[in-house]
Amino acid sequence: MTASGQDFDCDVLVIGGGIVGLSTAYALTRAAPGTRVIVLEKEAGPARHQTGRNSGVIHSGIYYRPGSLKARFAVRGAAEMVKFCAEYGIDHQVTGKLIVATGRDELPRLHALVQRGRENGIPVRELGPAQIMEYEPQVRGLAAIRVGTTGVCDFGAVAAQLAAASGADVRCGEEVAAIDRRAWGVAVRTASGTVFRAKVLVNCAGLHCDQVARLAGDDPGMRIVPFRGEYYELARPDLVRSLVYPVPDPAFPFLGVHLTRGVEGSVHVGPNAVPALAREGYSWSVVRPRELAETLSWPGSWRIARRHWRYGAGELRRSLSKRAFATAVRRLLPAVTEEDLRPVAAGVRAQAVLRDGTLVDDFMIREAPRTVHVLNAPSPAATASLPIGREVARRALTALTDGRLARAGGR
Repeated sequence: MTASGQDFDCDVLVIGGGIVGLSTAYALTRAAPGTRVIVLEKEAGPARHQTGRNSGVIHSGIYYRPGSLKARFAVRGAAEMVKFCAEYGIDHQVTGKLIVATGRDELPRLHALVQRGRENGIPVRELGPAQIMEYEPQVRGLAAIRVGTTGVCDFGAVAAQLAAASGADVRCGEEVAAIDRRAWGVAVRTASGTVFRAKVLVNCAGLHCDQVARLAGDDPGMRIVPFRGEYYELARPDLVRSLVYPVPDPAFPFLGVHLTRGVEGSVHVGPNAVPALAREGYSWSVVRPRELAETLSWPGSWRIARRHWRYGAGELRRSLSKRAFATAVRRLLPAVTEEDLRPVAAGVRAQAVLRDGTLVDDFMIREAPRTVHVLNAPSPAATASLPIGREVARRALTALTDGRLARAGGR
């Protein structure tokens, strides 16, 4: 794959048609009108994985370390997402949510969330047991906080609108097979044999972002370890009015099984977090030996298992036993029975893990020559997608400008 400076197919080539890749394309054409952008998506349409398989929550940003990308981008992104949905007529609701402590050991963590919310500029209200029932008559707890800026929307529709509004050329059914990075730019060959030549490459490949980074010749220093989140739907959606969450354990990047009333009125329960046997392993029956071997050969995977085996065992039990799952939900919603839980589509979280077993807690964006890699963008990336897209676009446009200066200097 070779090219001269005269036959580029685009200025910026984005790999990945999820909400982060499409937000990046949208930001590129907004910041620099006339920039030619192509988005490559291996599926038949956009938003088929993390974007289209989550609970649809517009997160407030209360959980995230003050000053982190997650905190700054989630708080900003939540307000921008509501505005974007309103502007384009996309279904959304700002319902608020309750974070409920059901045990005394959770009370210090709940109070710490109040402080964190205030540090992040998020208004929160502390509630006692009677006040909890005013908001959610069927929910029980010792104490709670209400976060009024949390909402829900249809992120699949948001992604589709970003694609349309960006003016980018979105090519579906084009899976990246090889990347050739040279002094003049980047060439990408897809499985169909098509070659795309660009001045700058942006890697927003989600579940496959580390593999794309290695194809580009970069060592990402991490691996994506996939965790499947399994969901149920409540047969009696009237049990829940809005959103109800447990108090999360700060040792893990997962928020725990929660209750989410979606824009269409159904109530999802979940997700849990169990190891997936493939990067797109949406059930236990989906096993891809090569991908599983990659996960098992990464030292960080074993260190996670040794460090958190008790937590993992509980998640596995709830995955394999509907009764155990229902028991966990009853801590928040005592009226739930096994018969109330109907299985629905699962999702897979693309979690970056370092060699030492550290679960990467913040968004991770790295740069290389003529390339920007988004290497960790799980929840709340959908909420934060507009600010993330602007940040990635800023870096890509800097690389584009630097490349133009270098080529001009070489003439």
